[in-house]
Amino acid sequence: AAVAMFTGRADCPDYAKAELLADYLQTNLPNFRVHKITQQPDKWEQWLHDICETNGWEHRQCPIIWRELLDCGGKGQLLGGLNDFLEYAQQYYGITSMMLSEDMLDIAGENLQSHLEIVKEDEEIKSFVKPMQIWITSASVPICYHLIPLLANGEVFGMTTEISIHLLDTEQFKEILRSIVMEAEDMAFPLLHSISEHTKIDQAFIDADIIIVLDDVFLNLEVQSLENYIREVSEICQVYAPLIEKNAKSEVKVISSGKTFANLKAMMLRTYGPSIRPENIIAIATSWESAAKAMLARKLNMNTAGVKDVIVWGNITGCNFIDLSHAKLYGYDCAIRGPPNFQRPLLDVIYDSEWVNSELLSAQSTLNSRVSRCTGMLPAHAIATVLRYWYHGSPSEEIISVGILSEGQFCIPEGIIFSMPVRFQNGNWEVRTELEINETTQKVLGHLSHELVQEKLVALKEINKMHPYEAE
Repeated sequence: AAVAMFTGRADCPDYAKAELLADYLQTNLPNFRVHKITQQPDKWEQWLHDICETNGWEHRQCPIIWRELLDCGGKGQLLGGLNDFLEYAQQYYGITSMMLSEDMLDIAGENLQSHLEIVKEDEEIKSFVKPMQIWITSASVPICYHLIPLLANGEVFGMTTEISIHLLDTEQFKEILRSIVMEAEDMAFPLLHSISEHTKIDQAFIDADIIIVLDDVFLNLEVQSLENYIREVSEICQVYAPLIEKNAKSEVKVISSGKTFANLKAMMLRTYGPSIRPENIIAIATSWESAAKAMLARKLNMNTAGVKDVIVWGNITGCNFIDLSHAKLYGYDCAIRGPPNFQRPLLDVIYDSEWVNSELLSAQSTLNSRVSRCTGMLPAHAIATVLRYWYHGSPSEEIISVGILSEGQFCIPEGIIFSMPVRFQNGNWEVRTELEINETTQKVLGHLSHELVQEKLVALKEINKMHPYEAE
């Protein structure tokens, strides 16, 4: 079986003549099948060049006609243009077209008008499909690789929300980005409207709904000072922030993650992007929450999912404090049992206060090592989890730790990004200021605040050395 393929410019008289003859043959011959592809006049030349290059044909006229072999596949057989088709129809079927030039012109005009109406209708339909635009910076890192399936499977934004993912990185990582794009396309996620790579910074964040900043610096204090690393991070944010203000949507959500300077990146994006809504810039602390919960679950010989409300205070990828004073256990196997929602305070169950006060606190370095050495699965899951909460709400009574711009809650100084307990609800978050904290915790928060204030001052000082006017 074969089908005759007809393609030409919508306004081409020769295409109109070939088209009508093809319709006549299809109507009167039982085994003659036709498929027509009408092209807009301004796109015809490029389309013709591409189809000929793909099939190795030499043809420069309008229309182009070929036979497509449906059963056996393979390259189609080129028939040629109008004259070739007229000769083909006469030779094989004894049929000749007697259409006059005036009729050809009239039909060509009608074809163009009909095609334009179809194109307009298609564009109107497509305008109703507005995929969520997600930009990921430093997209060659493993976190991004693990994050894409989590964003595209429908569990984060809902099973009716299509997304477009934009991967941004430098030119040297272009091939890695291209490989990620091809692999994501091969997975054929129904909700992944498109995925693309970008290496031109001036085109970054166009129409962005969500921006996930994964840029990191690889700390080696034997090579250069902490101040230099802070300046490097700040300069990256100084490039990103104005582009976010210029290109992204006004309600854009910006997420800072990665292995280093999560708080500082969020702080500097806020500093250099003053028009970005401050409540829409957050830093992800969920990786630390998850690692601490897993350590506790191993101590208690229980499922990690049953450990809730562990709070991460302070500098997410720096000095932070794991607070267990509000932590609860669900499904813990002990003498006291209850329904699935029955919970017990963790500190009532762990009688080994020495372990809580010494080993867990000293385990801070162990947690830091675990989070820093992870291959990307844990932080990717953390980002996806927080995004799901942001759009659909977090469990009503569950505490989530997020780095946010302080407004003085818990006596924390204003104007720094500080990890603290929040609740997500109705597309926003609110700080759990009703939680009581003891005197010891308050002192720890004071020390952590001082570190973040100093980090912010160093960042501004270093940038001021390089660009005095901008830092002011």
